[in-house]
Amino acid sequence: MSEPATGRYTVRFASDAADVRSAQQLRHRCFRGGDGLDADAFDSLCKHVLVEETRTGRLVCTYRLMPLANGGAVGRSYSAQYYDLSALHDIRGEIVEMGRFCIAPDCKDPDILRVAWAELTRYVDTHNVELLFGCSSFTGTEADAYTDAFALLKDRHLAPEQRLPKVKAPRVFRFAARLRLKKPDLKQARLRMPPLLRTYLAMGGWVSDHAVVDNDLNTLHVFTGLEINAIPASRKRLLRAVAG
Repeated sequence: MSEPATGRYTVRFASDAADVRSAQQLRHRCFRGGDGLDADAFDSLCKHVLVEETRTGRLVCTYRLMPLANGGAVGRSYSAQYYDLSALHDIRGEIVEMGRFCIAPDCKDPDILRVAWAELTRYVDTHNVELLFGCSSFTGTEADAYTDAFALLKDRHLAPEQRLPKVKAPRVFRFAARLRLKKPDLKQARLRMPPLLRTYLAMGGWVSDHAVVDNDLNTLHVFTGLEINAIPASRKRLLRAVAG
């Protein structure tokens, strides 16, 4: 267990079924609303990270990690249900999928996100991870609500051609093609961008050229990749300082 410098939050990996159940309960509140369990077959294959209030023990943030030996194993990931990820098969080192990231709806402290990323930084450093990836979600399934955000992704943050995921899901919004001539309002784009995705992009992350319409979770999501060697040195120092 490790405690961040702020002292307000403690972060750890789930150690038993009760911990995983707590994570599933928080996920249900965040993604589906109300009481219940958000659970699937991938939970048993993942490591679950819990961020808790140090004073009360209350769970305020969770996410799960699925380590894969190399890019050839990416077909086992959650994301591979929705995207053709054959462009990642040549990655030789370890890759890790981060999924089901959520913060309790009534918690607005930005330190929670920083603490969560600090733990992820420790994991990536310890295991020499080459690629971090996952699905970054926009709430709802109406793409028109996020026109400027998608236009900004199209202009500045598409995956390099050799890494670009191909369409696999039955319902997608091909924003790179549909918004080819759209120039984004930067203020509106950043306001409508999910915080987790903003963090990925700030470190040099990239996205697919289409969003998947996920009716089960009532979201639009884009495949998001972050090649660890591409993270700016200044950003790595900052994350490692928090992680330390």
